[in-house]
Amino acid sequence: MEHRGKPMKMKVKFVDDEVVKPSDAMSLPLYITNAVFFTLFFSVVYFLLTSWREKIRTNTPLHMIDLSEVVAILALVASFIYLLGFFGFDFVQSLFLQPSNDIWAADDDEDEIMLKEDARKVPCGQALDCSIPKIAPIASPKAAPKVFEEKAMIETPPPTEEDEEIIKAVVAGTIPSYSLESKLRDCKRAASIRREALQRVTGKSLEGLPLEGFDYESILGQCCEMPVGYITIPVGIAGPLMLDGREFSVPMATTEGCLVASTNRGCKAINLSGGASSVLLKDGMTRAPVVRFNSAKRAAELKFFMEDPANYETISLVFNKSSRFGRLQTVKCAVAGKNLYMRFTCSTGDAMGMNMVSKGVQNVLDFLQNDFPDMDVIGISGNYCSDKKPAAVNWIEGRGKSVVCEAVIKGDIVTKVLKTNVAALVELNMLKNLTGSAVAGALGGFNAHASNIVSAVYLATGQDPAQNIESSHCITMMEAINDGKDLHVSVTMPSIEVGTVGGGTQLASQSACLNLLGVKGANREAPGSNARQLASVVAGSVLAGELSLMSAIAAGQLVKSHMKYNRSNKDVRTVASA
Repeated sequence: MEHRGKPMKMKVKFVDDEVVKPSDAMSLPLYITNAVFFTLFFSVVYFLLTSWREKIRTNTPLHMIDLSEVVAILALVASFIYLLGFFGFDFVQSLFLQPSNDIWAADDDEDEIMLKEDARKVPCGQALDCSIPKIAPIASPKAAPKVFEEKAMIETPPPTEEDEEIIKAVVAGTIPSYSLESKLRDCKRAASIRREALQRVTGKSLEGLPLEGFDYESILGQCCEMPVGYITIPVGIAGPLMLDGREFSVPMATTEGCLVASTNRGCKAINLSGGASSVLLKDGMTRAPVVRFNSAKRAAELKFFMEDPANYETISLVFNKSSRFGRLQTVKCAVAGKNLYMRFTCSTGDAMGMNMVSKGVQNVLDFLQNDFPDMDVIGISGNYCSDKKPAAVNWIEGRGKSVVCEAVIKGDIVTKVLKTNVAALVELNMLKNLTGSAVAGALGGFNAHASNIVSAVYLATGQDPAQNIESSHCITMMEAINDGKDLHVSVTMPSIEVGTVGGGTQLASQSACLNLLGVKGANREAPGSNARQLASVVAGSVLAGELSLMSAIAAGQLVKSHMKYNRSNKDVRTVASA
């Protein structure tokens, strides 16, 4: 088949007037064929069961079969194979051969040829013109207008004929959008086709959402489903932060002006005062299933069993078999009527560990069914964990890494760098972070803006951004020392949930940020130390951010600085076209 003089590499059948089906080659109508095989299947089943029942009654060995039984077995196998094909050709045709004029009507061999020959020599999304605009080198600003003039002259190439057929099928709903990756075996091409189909269905343009320059294979099955592009968040660097005798350049992904600059000022004040120090108090991820009994008495019996030290070794052995790194630490139970909530805490190595602890919990639940057969498992998570929700249990007991970070800021640094004084900071912290938060009924929110720093570092390093909720639990303390000359400042964060393996940490950009901090991947010599170090860096960054923001408020500079750095008078469109 040729298309305007250009030979096509893939053969596709287009039938305008009549759809050719495999069943058309059969001598009998399809419904008669189905009826014959249905009758044959159930007839031979009845015959064999009757024959074997007679053999059992007469003590005849079942393996001794005659010719009629051999024929019946062959007929059973043949009819079963036919019925296994989803009751004939029609059902299969409805899945794979509609509409008949798209590329999915091609033979399997030709489909494989399409996949092999489409190991593209050009970017898969090139036909959709979703590439990131080229920017002139910074060293040659005069070249910028020329680049944009050249881009304006480029015409948007249409999708290839193969891609156009798939796009039409996705728009029509005959090919599910979610199945493109598995059918095409090309994640980039699937995202490009899905993107174009989405634009046609919604009538909305996705121009500005980049498609090129991303490894879509890396997110398949683990980070994001049905991608159509990716967003760009600028990453700034605060620091260096002197923490526990080491310097860290802290990556922060944010769109809030002033945040990186403010944190950087806090890092400067800490460094000039000799640095900060941190202490890891706890390290354990939690999961709390909920189970139900017929009575509160039975629920209490399981509670006593789980919390009995004599049973700990048995329970831990069952729990620990799910992972090399997951090691059970404690189990705390809470009864609500006839329902029991069991909060398991375990170490998780360098992973954040939610999947790890969940597998261990499932092992224990299966084990408990032997001694408590009347236990009804309602859910693997009963919100007593508690994940991605503000909860007092995390604030009190901790979850993930519990870290305290402190520093002594010299009085002259408070004056020269932070532009305020020790007494003003202490008073503001007491009235704002402590008293003000208490008046507001805060839960874990006795700080100025810990979540700002936590979110920025989490996004940059591939953490779960939703866990910013409990990870931002923080109480900031400030106290005048050395006769009021210097400032002691600390942050206590009981539930920092981070990992350096798994999830978004394996993406290229986030992996680079982890590498910048020296905590990329798993630590083979000391499993878990990379994740613990990252938690300490998060706490140290929060300390710097708290110190700088509180100083800005105390000095009356907050509004002025935000108006200067967080609100721009520049016309972004003018800048982009210059």
